[in-house]
Amino acid sequence: MKILVAGGAGFIGSNLVRMLIQETGHSVLNLDALTYAGNLNSLADLADHPRYQFSHTNICDAQALDTVFTEYKPDWVMHLAAESHVDRSIDGPGAFIQTNVIGTFNLLQSARSHYEALAGDAKAKFRFLHVSTDEVYGSLGETGLFKETTPYDPHSPYSASKASSDHLARAWADTYGLPVLITNCSNNYGPFQFPEKLIPVVILKALRGENIPVYGKGINIRDWLYVEDHADALYTVILKGKPGETYNIGGYNERKNIDIVELLCELLDELKPREDRKSYREQITFVTDRPGHDLRYAIDATKIKRDLGWTPKQDHSSGFRKTVEWYLDNIAWTRQILDGTYQLERLGQNS
Repeated sequence: MKILVAGGAGFIGSNLVRMLIQETGHSVLNLDALTYAGNLNSLADLADHPRYQFSHTNICDAQALDTVFTEYKPDWVMHLAAESHVDRSIDGPGAFIQTNVIGTFNLLQSARSHYEALAGDAKAKFRFLHVSTDEVYGSLGETGLFKETTPYDPHSPYSASKASSDHLARAWADTYGLPVLITNCSNNYGPFQFPEKLIPVVILKALRGENIPVYGKGINIRDWLYVEDHADALYTVILKGKPGETYNIGGYNERKNIDIVELLCELLDELKPREDRKSYREQITFVTDRPGHDLRYAIDATKIKRDLGWTPKQDHSSGFRKTVEWYLDNIAWTRQILDGTYQLERLGQNS
């Protein structure tokens, strides 16, 4: 297959592209605007691979997208291009509307034009995978799980923009017959994550000897999904999934934020002890909570396991150890990121 991966230079996208090149025989066109979170250094080892190409294209540019589809003629589209950080959406919601809503509309329109021009086997095998988040469902109480049928209830500009893009994808499937599949995943973590999200912030703040910020009392709960497991799930869905269906992807790994932070500190104590031999836990600092901070997310991934046979490979601790080890082994990668405009400062305080 010829696969167009939109957002392939981002965190999840780069892990997906690497998996597709290294573990399948497919060809990949990585389409990315290279905004602050897009980083081709994450794919430097693939730059000269014969089945890999890169297109510096923004999904907000409809004409450029049409050109890409005309020239590349993809069999599959995997849409991961998005603004993705809640705190950043609080500070600047406009970019999230442009990329996540308008950009998705543009990509759907280009894919639709391409699909309608296909015939025979080429039309039968075409797929459009829209990758989304569990945050569109809102917040859970102490019990319950997000199912594919859970009503949408987004609480941040980010989750509202992703909910909008999900609705667009479903509408293009129902109205125009575009063979769309949708996935909603829980919180990702792992190699190559831009250091504004919780896990890389904790690791890097700890190593720099700075305070490790924990929002509120740290009681907010997330289901954590190792990014390489997510990439495997996305490939499983586009390969085996039924067009028109939604599949929730979870890690079966619910943790309070404070428990995650303390686990990371324990791993760092073991793998990279402080010079004074004190625990990195001493750097934990509780800070004012973010506005509209959802209490709990938890995914019911029964459907993808039952229908497609997918389950995550990483357990409650193995993925976190692999992640800490990766950041310790790749300080140069993080240094290149932090040499830019983002220096681990707090975002999303709505002030």
